[in-house]
Amino acid sequence: MTLAAAAQSTTWTYVDGDWHEGNVALIGPRSHAMWLGSSVFDGGRWFEGVAPDLEAHSRRVNSSAIALGLKPSMSPEQIVGLTWDGLKKFDGKTAVYIRPMYWAEHGGYMGVPADPASTRFCLCLYESPMLPPTGFSIGLSPFRRPSMETMPTNAKAGCLYPNNGRAILDAKMRGFDNALVLDMLGNVAETGSSNIFLVKNGQVLTPAPNGTFLSGITRSRTMSLLAEHGYTVVEKTLSVREFLEADEIFSTGNHSKVVPVTRIEDRNLQPGPVAKKSRELYWEWAHSTGKA
Repeated sequence: MTLAAAAQSTTWTYVDGDWHEGNVALIGPRSHAMWLGSSVFDGGRWFEGVAPDLEAHSRRVNSSAIALGLKPSMSPEQIVGLTWDGLKKFDGKTAVYIRPMYWAEHGGYMGVPADPASTRFCLCLYESPMLPPTGFSIGLSPFRRPSMETMPTNAKAGCLYPNNGRAILDAKMRGFDNALVLDMLGNVAETGSSNIFLVKNGQVLTPAPNGTFLSGITRSRTMSLLAEHGYTVVEKTLSVREFLEADEIFSTGNHSKVVPVTRIEDRNLQPGPVAKKSRELYWEWAHSTGKA
């Protein structure tokens, strides 16, 4: 799907008590979220009739709102219920992205902090195909993940994503699909859009959460499933060299769940057995638990 087509894909948005079709206008030039970035979101998925971990995504958007100084107005249970109601508007042939959001309409002192009393909510559902599990390439990014002292890295906040965006744009200009992004100490954090794993000598390794990136819901689910099926899964500080010398690399994220990395810098990789098993386990689990 092209960017133009994606912008026109079937979309339904719930706001202020009603469902609206299409990309409805919700903010203006005086809206705090537009000019100072006070927005948070989360992303669930509906595919093949299932919406795995929808409750966890709904809880996290409220936690993100609180972390950014916003005031959640919906319970996780209400968000889940609204989502299933809205999904009835789709035919199910294409995967749907589930995006609950909060944002501030007004600012506080001198307009800078968000006014929590002005927090608004919407739930946007739209068709967005998942990446095929054929794999993607990553190049080392010159840009770093921020720390808790510099940005609200404990929230899934919109203001964090321009940094991810420039990392991906830089990678694409150098012939890669995505970026391998480091933390401020030079250790591997994530890709520009997902958490990342490597496999070495049968062990599954992933960067330990250190406050510079979100420990994703799909990441946690994949780790649990692998551990339940006998794999050794370790969270630890990981260097670029360890990724360059890995037997396998794969990513986890809400958009496309589990996808192998088939090239890192100038080294080609084959989709490996652990990545394949991780995806199979996730799909089996999703179909066993992710229905309404």
